[in-house]
Amino acid sequence: MPRQLLKTATIIAHDLVATALAVILTFVIRFDGPMLAERIGHLPLLLPPFVALAALVYRHFGLYRSKWRFASLPDLADIVRAVSVLCLVLLVVDYLLVSPVAFGIYFFGKIAIGLYFVLQIFLLGGPRLAFRYLKYSRTRQNLARSPATPTLLLGRGGDIEVVLRAVESGTVRKLAPLGILSPRPEEQGQTLRGVRVFGGFSDLERIVADFAARGIAVRRLVATPSALAPEARPDDLIARARRLGLPLARVASLGEGLRDAELAPLEIEDLLLRPTVAIDRPRLEHFLRGRRVVVTGGGGSIGSEICARAVAFGAASVLVLENSEPALHGVLSQPALAQGEAEVTGTIADIRDRERLFSVLAAFRPDYVFHAAALKQVPYLERDWTEGIKTNVFGSVNVADAALAAGARALVMISTDKAIEPVSQLGATKRFAEMYAQALDAQNALDARHRADGAPRLVAVRFGNVLGSVGSVVPVFKAQIARGGPVTVTHPDMVRYFMTVREASDLVLTAASHADREAREAAAGDQRAAVYVLKMGQPVRIRDLAERMIRLAGFEPGVDIEVVTTGARPGERLNEILFAHDEPMVNLDGIDGVMAARPIFADRGQLERWLARLDAAVAAGDRGAAEGVFEEAIPDFARRPGAACAPEPALRPALT
Repeated sequence: MPRQLLKTATIIAHDLVATALAVILTFVIRFDGPMLAERIGHLPLLLPPFVALAALVYRHFGLYRSKWRFASLPDLADIVRAVSVLCLVLLVVDYLLVSPVAFGIYFFGKIAIGLYFVLQIFLLGGPRLAFRYLKYSRTRQNLARSPATPTLLLGRGGDIEVVLRAVESGTVRKLAPLGILSPRPEEQGQTLRGVRVFGGFSDLERIVADFAARGIAVRRLVATPSALAPEARPDDLIARARRLGLPLARVASLGEGLRDAELAPLEIEDLLLRPTVAIDRPRLEHFLRGRRVVVTGGGGSIGSEICARAVAFGAASVLVLENSEPALHGVLSQPALAQGEAEVTGTIADIRDRERLFSVLAAFRPDYVFHAAALKQVPYLERDWTEGIKTNVFGSVNVADAALAAGARALVMISTDKAIEPVSQLGATKRFAEMYAQALDAQNALDARHRADGAPRLVAVRFGNVLGSVGSVVPVFKAQIARGGPVTVTHPDMVRYFMTVREASDLVLTAASHADREAREAAAGDQRAAVYVLKMGQPVRIRDLAERMIRLAGFEPGVDIEVVTTGARPGERLNEILFAHDEPMVNLDGIDGVMAARPIFADRGQLERWLARLDAAVAAGDRGAAEGVFEEAIPDFARRPGAACAPEPALRPALT
């Protein structure tokens, strides 16, 4: 018997025995003499159906899904709700159905039912809490015996409490919390789970010196998200940590469950953004639980994070499709994938190879395909334009067609904010790929209006600049600062939207969940969303970004490290746009932090003709002919600086 099944069977057996014992103890405590004997005599007839009913009630309230090691107040609340239902059943049966007719007496009575309520909660909840305490005690003993790093925890009490519980459960290892520093004055002097709050961030040097005087060397600082909020002055905190020579780590997944808690080195980019957009974790868990997922370009910075998030949200199988062997090996070696419960496999394939792609997806039979494979560096695509078309256009066409042929429920194509009013090859190729996906989505909707299960969805997600991704501006600036400068910006007035890798990945999954739900709702009609964008707040001026990064590194811009303007590169523009002026917006009820629009596309036949012309232009190396196709298909591309105006095609705004 599998280990997990054996654990579940043991829990079920315990709860049923506890139910029978609670009934028996209720009679023994409440009655004696002939009254007790009479009731015990009827138990063989009445107890089995009641225990069977209890098993169904416990299953309904999720008592078998929770792990005893993490038993908590929500689990106790589930027990109380389940026992309340059983007591209500006993009350109805005892007073209305059985006792007056069969026995002429109330078999339980109100006092006995109240006593049963208390005993049943104790017998179900007590062992769970005792088991958790035993695990907690064993973990504490192991931690006391194992080497651990003396650490100060930084942040508000609510965040710190989660970290301490993670340490106690063994999720976060090799950490010995010595004390807490909180930005809230009212928390100073308090104790959280046995660890004292010694002061605020401004007291860091004093507290480290106090521990040193007692012969205890603080060797690490761990910051929770509240310690990195703007009002907590994280820049000053980093400066203090650097002066003391203490490594500063951050909690990377606070609030997503103790079992997912993890620490990561604090990077400069962690302080550059607005507050991270919160996701609806239960929604994504419900959406991905037990599903089969393919990620093209899964070895890249975005693709690998999508794979990790799919595993974290309960996908049954994940296929990483990658054309780079080192990248594929790297992502499959990540602990988040290698140690997860999902079956994670990888395959070497190029999205340009249509036959290979169809074969791989047909064999895997995915529920959802996330298309992250692309060429995205603007300067390279301006020079090697044929490669951009082969990958970003024809590769995307292959992925979309193969996903539909394999029976996928949805395809999410990763696009860019540069696809709107494009002035570069990157923007044009990505916008064309969006249009192809929207045309297929519209055709599927028309072909399947009478299908109960809905049509497969094809949607796009537009990213801003993703911090930490390969080729993004922040790693470039960090490398330039590490070399002593200069830090180069292409234009002093250039602004960009920014998002984290995790935000980008969660946006992709959220878009897929919304699109999939729309496919099952006949009422969606022509309101179906086609393009999703994260609400990224105000764009950031690149020169301001460079200067703040220099200050966070401990230098003064223009004094220690120069900021040099080099001039805009071909295909770059000063401002990024999230939606085209003629894209109709869609209201996403129940999804915070995400915007969407309905599609603007040409019909399938026109797209096929454009694709044929693009194929011929690439084969002939005729850039003018290729750009002519883009200018016809994308009117805004025809109006870019230096382009000859072309007639606008008849684009369709949405389904009708």
